[in-house]
Amino acid sequence: MSELTFDMVHSAAQLLRGIALKTDIILSPGLTSDCDLRLKTENLQRTGAFKIRGAYYKIANLSDEERAKGVTACSAGNHAQGVALASKQFGINATIFLPEAAPISKIEATRQYGVSIRLSKGTYENAYADAAAFSKETGAVFIHPFDDIDIIAGQATVGTEIIEQFHDVDAIVVPVGGGGLVSGIAFAVKSLNPKIKVYGVQSAGADSMARSFAARSFQTKEHDDPKSGAEGKSTFADGIAVKSFGMLTRDFCEKYVDDIVTVSDDETATAILSMMEKQKLVSEGAGAVAVAAVMFNKLPLKGKKVCAVVSGGNIDVNILSRVIDRGLLKSGRLTNLSIELIDKPGQLMSVSTIIASEGANVISVHYTPGGENMDINGCFLNISMETRNHEHLEHIRKALTNEGFKLC
Repeated sequence: MSELTFDMVHSAAQLLRGIALKTDIILSPGLTSDCDLRLKTENLQRTGAFKIRGAYYKIANLSDEERAKGVTACSAGNHAQGVALASKQFGINATIFLPEAAPISKIEATRQYGVSIRLSKGTYENAYADAAAFSKETGAVFIHPFDDIDIIAGQATVGTEIIEQFHDVDAIVVPVGGGGLVSGIAFAVKSLNPKIKVYGVQSAGADSMARSFAARSFQTKEHDDPKSGAEGKSTFADGIAVKSFGMLTRDFCEKYVDDIVTVSDDETATAILSMMEKQKLVSEGAGAVAVAAVMFNKLPLKGKKVCAVVSGGNIDVNILSRVIDRGLLKSGRLTNLSIELIDKPGQLMSVSTIIASEGANVISVHYTPGGENMDINGCFLNISMETRNHEHLEHIRKALTNEGFKLC
């Protein structure tokens, strides 16, 4: 396999003109006060993610003989769409394997390009195995989602664009799954300016690259969580939920990436909510982890000029409301209080008056009779309410306690 050169990155940038959008870098007031944060909006890219860059460049470099045999790929959704669009552009037959648990929205978005869709039972790793077997059986060229020099060269164009658009950037923060995007960006950026820091971010529920980077040894995400239906990968950020990174991407990360950190699903949900409210941007879980890392101070960025890559926007609308609710809970905007009361007239009014005077909004109230260890006329009052932040919630809790109410 050829070695990655900056000439390849330049060639990829030329080939992608008119195919991939040169996505904007936008200001992000309100997301953090610790640094000058700007967002590279790859969620507004064609197909809704950066993946078209690597997929198109890889397919563009296939020989006529290879194109005649067609291509195959495996993906949780975004790479599938990139390969599908690129194949359509070149008139090549494509067979895409997706895990059956992939979001329906991503499956249907891939299907619209006219490719053959095959669903694999199990996880991404099963889809990978099926695609590899199909490639061996038919001769179709396997388009790897991340561990391929051409794929990495295509993704590297995100890095060159950031340098062009944000020339005095100090640090770039990048989502990491298999590592193709961060490898490409880090290679390109360090080639142009080695002083710029490049940081990767994984979901804590799929953190093989972060653990391996810290240990400087190859580690996969094994069956850590028996409740997880995804080979130990427990995260709603499906776009970066891979069991293991690639051997090429591991080497690139060890050589060019400054650090790799993790964020929780709650932190990711908060970042999605914040971008929706403040920047009017819709991000999927994988696309928001870099922003979450900045918002929750996972990296040494205070006072720096920072670009976070929002790598994709293809969030499943069926989980969006749950993600928003989780973000509201994490940020102290939505909360539940349980108050132990004596069941007598006027108690609910007293509680409501205190909450209203503190400026909160009650959403729902639920009454539950007391248990065997309470007075016979004891009860629990469970209240859901909208608050401004965690500090606001503490003011309300203190006001209730000062009036003699017992919070559970």
